[in-house]
Amino acid sequence: MVRISSGDNGGETSKFKTLLDASMEELRLKTVGHQGWGFGKATRWSLDQSRGDLLFTFADGVVATCPAQIVGSFDSVDGSWLWAWANPTIADSLKRDSLRVRDYGHQLQIARLTSAEWPCTEADAWAMAALACKLCEAQGVYRGPAGTAFVFMTFGQVELSKKS
Repeated sequence: MVRISSGDNGGETSKFKTLLDASMEELRLKTVGHQGWGFGKATRWSLDQSRGDLLFTFADGVVATCPAQIVGSFDSVDGSWLWAWANPTIADSLKRDSLRVRDYGHQLQIARLTSAEWPCTEADAWAMAALACKLCEAQGVYRGPAGTAFVFMTFGQVELSKKS
């Protein structure tokens, strides 16, 4: 796991920090927009890795389906981030957005974007997901609970349907 010591900014310039702030604000606005279809109020969520679909199921039988990419996971017990591109349990087809962020990190030599795993806070995890959302032009981000971890996913166009 990479450790960035005090005084070492890991390649993070003020321009990059401004990009992270802008990414978080853009994600906030997108999230507000998604509340119109009930985002955040589903009774159940699931990810079909074979199809790459994120599904939200609501109490009234409505299902929201959207294409998804896994960005990474935050372990709330040990306070670490693991990029999807470094996680062998994730289907390669769901790593595209995380790989795009890694490529961006290589271009700018930013340690957090190119190191498979590193210590972080949940706020850091949100920032990485927001950055992926911005760089990959996704529609939003969902943080799905999975035991003591949280899986951060970008998602695309949402389609609503009603179970009969």
